[in-house]
Amino acid sequence: MAKRSSVNDKVEGGMRAKRNVLTVLATGWFAILSLIIVFPLFAGLIASFRPGTELIRKGLSIDLDFSTMTLANYTYLFGGNADSQKYFMWFKNSLILTFVSVVLTLIVCYIVAYGLSMYNYKLKNFLFFLVIATMMVPFEILILPLYKEMISLNLIDTTAGVVLPGICGASTIFFFRQYMTGLPKELLDAGRIDGATEYGICFKIMMPITKPAFAAMSILCAMGAWNNVLWPMLVYRSAEKFTLPIGLNTLLTPYGNNYDVLIAGSMFGIIPVFVVFLCFQRYFIDGMTAGAVKG
Repeated sequence: MAKRSSVNDKVEGGMRAKRNVLTVLATGWFAILSLIIVFPLFAGLIASFRPGTELIRKGLSIDLDFSTMTLANYTYLFGGNADSQKYFMWFKNSLILTFVSVVLTLIVCYIVAYGLSMYNYKLKNFLFFLVIATMMVPFEILILPLYKEMISLNLIDTTAGVVLPGICGASTIFFFRQYMTGLPKELLDAGRIDGATEYGICFKIMMPITKPAFAAMSILCAMGAWNNVLWPMLVYRSAEKFTLPIGLNTLLTPYGNNYDVLIAGSMFGIIPVFVVFLCFQRYFIDGMTAGAVKG
């Protein structure tokens, strides 16, 4: 018995040592990845406190030369001049576009995913296959037909023309569908027994349960809408309707580059997405891992 106990202790000790080594290796690997990801943000933050001439001369770097660092860029950005007025107009347009896009995308994709996961009918799997198939088509291939469609619908230079083509995202539908597949369908029967309508079950019973999925998709959809450049650039014609990425891009011209507003404005533009992540971070992990294991 004593010999068997010593063997078990050696095996358990070896397993603990192996787990410790793997933990150290994983921690080191993720630390390296974190540094790689944080480096551009840190370099941009430092550059936002430097004059535009220093940025042209040195480029983006993490060299903390406090003798050249100043708050002049942010003072200029919030100073109420013509450039700062245009910047906050672009900022407001991006906020409106992102809010509308996220709300409509979550509602439409949730309803589609609900129909694909909670009901049984003949074409259910085929329709889901069509949704998955659209994920294989690059957006660049769809630009021309979508643009012609927006012209025919008189939606060029409108927010609706920017938002409508993207509110039924295949990846978002897929995520909601996978999440709701793991939910017990007995909830639907319980709601029907209590006299709830199908719409009541969908929005009053099932929707609150999918809160983690909504939180995760809110972050991802907000990032996509906030950083979207190509499609809004094609649809919008009026300068007063430009979003923040498009507006900042107009600062780079052959006649002059306003790096003071560009760098400071880019760093300030990160704040909304960061706030969205902070608001939904506690649900984010639950939402991203939901459906991975079905009980």
